[in-house]
Amino acid sequence: MKKQIAILHFASPPTVGGVESTIYYHALGLADLGYQVRVVSGRGAPFDDRVATAIEPLFSSIHPDVLSVKSELDRGHVSAAFEDLVERHQRALATTLAGCDTCLVHNIPTLNKNLPLTTALHRYASENNIRLLAWCHDLAWTNPQYIPELHDGYPWDLLRRPWRDVVYVTVSDTRRHEVASLLGIPPEDVYVVVPGVDPAMFFRWTTTTAMLVEKLSLLDADGLLLLPARITRRKNIALGLHVLAALRRQSRQDFRLIVTGPPGPHNPANPGYLGELLSLRDQLVLSSSAHFLYAYGHDDAPLVPDNETMANLFMMADMLFFPSFQEGFGIPVLEAGLAGIPIFCSDIPPFRETGGAEANYFDPNGDAPDKIANDILSILKNSPVHHLRLRVRRFYRWESLIRNEIVPLV
Repeated sequence: MKKQIAILHFASPPTVGGVESTIYYHALGLADLGYQVRVVSGRGAPFDDRVATAIEPLFSSIHPDVLSVKSELDRGHVSAAFEDLVERHQRALATTLAGCDTCLVHNIPTLNKNLPLTTALHRYASENNIRLLAWCHDLAWTNPQYIPELHDGYPWDLLRRPWRDVVYVTVSDTRRHEVASLLGIPPEDVYVVVPGVDPAMFFRWTTTTAMLVEKLSLLDADGLLLLPARITRRKNIALGLHVLAALRRQSRQDFRLIVTGPPGPHNPANPGYLGELLSLRDQLVLSSSAHFLYAYGHDDAPLVPDNETMANLFMMADMLFFPSFQEGFGIPVLEAGLAGIPIFCSDIPPFRETGGAEANYFDPNGDAPDKIANDILSILKNSPVHHLRLRVRRFYRWESLIRNEIVPLV
């Protein structure tokens, strides 16, 4: 059985905030990997059936008793009411953390929002077999806003001295050096685990998009070319396959081509064209990188992405690749403009009309795939937007961060 992990903070989801958002993704990510997760906080509510939730109002930074004692502490007075509140917090911790092997505690060891809780947790950790990972988002002793509320000695010194056997974690290299300097420990003893993003939540993926991303590992690609068209000859999809092969060969990177439409319904020759494309895909060794989405339907019905899924694909793609021999207008060029992705398309009058000077053009009849691929790589190489998108996909997805950074710590 995997460890039971507590996540402790003054507040938790659905409370809105940066720390609360981090707690949400930590909890879900660890639960996805089979850990028993319990979120413990002073304010919040259950947010997922896989995550246990223990709400103890005393742990909040705005509990009336906490605020009353804080007003005394801010003046430098440690009263009997403070010690009484520490004991109440200790009893509450014994109940809410019972059975947990590890506790990811956010801000409580370094921020003076609830010093009775900080003191109680320090005592509880020293008396019980629980491993604390102290996530230091904010530091009271280095923030001018809080300095007037702090005083030398107990309990304020708990916020600027290292706790025994506690692993310190922070969210940036800048904060790492701040924590190390405050606590008087080597920077290499402070782990950096950055926050992440959730593309599915950010872009409001449909269930179809989520299925495709998971099945095809789309977010692991180095470049996604979107070709939104039915499979007909005038769409010139064969050129897309040749360009994809050239891109992969020239860059030695994992470029992908996504063809969104099924075989066209109006031309009886289209199934034959599909067979040619699939054969060409095999010849070019692109079976794992050229994705025809029609093939991922159910019950022998082709998958036809709905409007919401198409919007997801445009926002996810790194470029529109539109190699048609002929078109009446070219709506995908406009959609790519809204999505803010580069456009590589045939140099035909309708695309010139819609793409103007902002699109990148090639001759669908005369330009060699190697030339087109070289032009694509040149544009992407000089695009800060593309480099940032790729870096976010590689290093800042919650799914990757949980598995690669947090699991080794817990």
